[in-house]
Amino acid sequence: MAENMSVSNPSIPLFKGDNYEFWSIKIRTLLKSQGLWELVETGAPDPDPTPTETAKRDAKALFFIQQAVVDTVFTKIAAATSAKQAWTTLKTAFQGNSKVLEIRLQGLRREFETLNMNQGESVQAFLTRVTSTVNQIKSCGEDLAEKIVVMKVLR
Repeated sequence: MAENMSVSNPSIPLFKGDNYEFWSIKIRTLLKSQGLWELVETGAPDPDPTPTETAKRDAKALFFIQQAVVDTVFTKIAAATSAKQAWTTLKTAFQGNSKVLEIRLQGLRREFETLNMNQGESVQAFLTRVTSTVNQIKSCGEDLAEKIVVMKVLR
């Protein structure tokens, strides 16, 4: 039986400790749909004209993040007092710092450049592999021009 999902009662993607990049895209979209992403990204403004409302929204964003992780991951963010702090902790723990991210991107770029269609592989299977690699590159924050992807597939 299909369950109706509304904007007021969204389904929260659960993070189990792997595929951080894809989970972060899903939870970012959820937080944007609730008007909370700016608090996670930039934190509450220093001279906050309405501290009570902002504090409530930050607590709501933190709640969504806490609900979106399994208990073993929750221990990493249990001490976080703001959504931004929890998000930054998760990002550092599961995506790594900028050096780790750059090394990961280098590997993904190399993987993209060496992708070739295998003997007997269907076009659809090859496109799925290309799309998967491109999405991983994009989830690490690098934009890959559509023109480059199309050229890769046509080669």
